[in-house]
Amino acid sequence: MKRNLSSALPTTPPKTDVRPVLNPGDVVEILCTDLIAKTGQAVGRADGMVVYVLGPVPGERARVKIDTVKAKYAVGDLVDLLERSPDRVEPFCAVFGTCGGCQVQHLAYPAQLVWKRGIVENALRRLGGIEGARVGAPVGMENPRAYRNKMALVVDHASPEAAPSFGFYAARTHDIVPIERCPIVMPQLDAAIVGLWDAARDPATTHAFDGARHVIARAGHASGESVLSITTDRASTTLPTLGAALAAKLPGTVGVSNSYEPPSENAVMGRRNVTVAGNASMHEAIGDVAFNVSPASFFQVNSEMVGKIFAYLASQPLAEKRFIDLYCGAGTFALFFAKAGARVVGIEENPSAIREANANAAVNGVGERTAFMNGRVESVLRSKTGTDALKAADIVFLDPPRKGSDEGTLDALVRAKVPHVWYLSCNPATLARDLAHLIAGGYVLGSVQPFDMFPQTGHIEALAALHRADVVPFSFPISET
Repeated sequence: MKRNLSSALPTTPPKTDVRPVLNPGDVVEILCTDLIAKTGQAVGRADGMVVYVLGPVPGERARVKIDTVKAKYAVGDLVDLLERSPDRVEPFCAVFGTCGGCQVQHLAYPAQLVWKRGIVENALRRLGGIEGARVGAPVGMENPRAYRNKMALVVDHASPEAAPSFGFYAARTHDIVPIERCPIVMPQLDAAIVGLWDAARDPATTHAFDGARHVIARAGHASGESVLSITTDRASTTLPTLGAALAAKLPGTVGVSNSYEPPSENAVMGRRNVTVAGNASMHEAIGDVAFNVSPASFFQVNSEMVGKIFAYLASQPLAEKRFIDLYCGAGTFALFFAKAGARVVGIEENPSAIREANANAAVNGVGERTAFMNGRVESVLRSKTGTDALKAADIVFLDPPRKGSDEGTLDALVRAKVPHVWYLSCNPATLARDLAHLIAGGYVLGSVQPFDMFPQTGHIEALAALHRADVVPFSFPISET
């Protein structure tokens, strides 16, 4: 017999007062308990409502003027700090808080590492439903500045009569913040910013930036070399004749290229790229692995931290293991595994990255131990070649973009029962989601080790090691301090 639920429901909803407890213009006091990783906003509560505000760090009590009120939260402006945290430090960048590049320069670096460990732990528990995960303390940097080996500057043509200027986007907008120095990028890139301003004001080189949307530069930590690309809507008519003169104004620059036909309005690089002066790529070396890297390469932005990840992975026996490297980019980790004596199949969607991976395999003398396949990962794994490679693999290593992997790829790993999966992620939220999927498919999470690839920001890299329940796990060390 069907149960009649209509009698259990009120015919007229009770009237409720839905007006927010806070209103724009209110001044409230809050105790800040956390930071939002994406924005750097502090989190507190007033009258039971969540309040977000830029400026404070956890543990500080602040007076805040409410600016915006939504249904479940309010956003305010800092009026003053009533209690200061010992973890507060003076930001070292003149445009901190305006530029969207860094979020937490005002938090002492040791406290940043503690906070980032919590980000990973909370994501695993709250988003992945994974309780009791072994999460190490993040591996950090001795000098958490001047580490970025890549920068992408916006070119501002605000006035047709004036020379172009260069900057980064302001936080959460497309407003351009002029940048003359950046303490986060490597020294040769910082010097290149000064050179770009000089070149834009020199009549001999200013037309190199005609129609420019972005300037992208990549630097080598080991070589001191850099390469630069200027993005335009269509092929530049001026850069081919001015590229060499422009390079001469930028210390360490060994090549200039023109990237054009961007695939979308917000794209930084174009579909096409032509070298107009010097070399298409610069040299980099991490450990005993050599790389030739172009501005468009998918290559981690912190070479020093990549070296620390290499050292961490090298704590395990890698020789003669059979790897599949998913989302392999230009082969950063595939080449490392091959140099350690493993056999590696790399899969990557970007055809230019595959060309770079093959070229770098030859440079490192590991061509016979590597095979790179071009295509979408989930499509390649559905093919007979991809399925056979999965069945033969001892370890799958994957380093997907921020959106994480997809269910089709994860299901392929589960079906093939690959003994070990090592998942490197720059997004704890999608990592937690994908780990939960693999655990539901029969994998056991052994450890999660964060690496601070992005100091002064809310981003954190983490390496998760999983294994099938019926195999002996690798024994990765976990950092506790």
